[in-house]
Amino acid sequence: MSGIMARKLGMTRVFTEDGRAIPVTVLEAVPNPVVQVKTVETDGYSAVQVGYWPKKESRLNKPHKGHLDKAGVSSVSRVIEFPASSEEVKAGDSFTVSMFVPGEKVNVTGLTKGKGFQGVVKRHGFSGFDATHGYHGKRIPGSIGQCATPGRVWKNKKMPGQTGNTKRTIKNLEIVQIDAEKNLLVIKGAVPGAKNGYLMVRKQIRSGGES
Repeated sequence: MSGIMARKLGMTRVFTEDGRAIPVTVLEAVPNPVVQVKTVETDGYSAVQVGYWPKKESRLNKPHKGHLDKAGVSSVSRVIEFPASSEEVKAGDSFTVSMFVPGEKVNVTGLTKGKGFQGVVKRHGFSGFDATHGYHGKRIPGSIGQCATPGRVWKNKKMPGQTGNTKRTIKNLEIVQIDAEKNLLVIKGAVPGAKNGYLMVRKQIRSGGES
């Protein structure tokens, strides 16, 4: 198995034996049950489908509940697929934080915090105009095109718009601590997203394509 889904609890710090403070993010990765094992013969590709994000059974629709019942999995509201690994797995198995070890490097993927519709100063870091001589348009983008040729706005022009809420991956993060009893992963540094958001924690791909 190459990864696990975890919930972001927040940030704190831990101290090393020599007294250095390390900023860390604490993730809660409850066991991810295997919902389905896909093979080339039956599905055209190999993958392991796991469930996450617990939800009351009464709030699941019938098709989703029936899919979970086939694997004997308790109520989870979402499923996601990871590339199949060499290990033998079957529906009903679970993956836990024990698949990682302290000191291991991982890639963490998630949705960044959404900031809504923002102007060019916040979205792109524009410096703005001088706030002098009674001018009130300090944070506007200014001219966005030409007067004649080509007579249009170029593609990818930096303009106001939706900011955040995009998929981002932070690579090469180190696992500092693991608490198997509480299903906790302590990762050095910051990861995308807000508190209680779900993140994909994956093992780094080594040379040769093996994870």
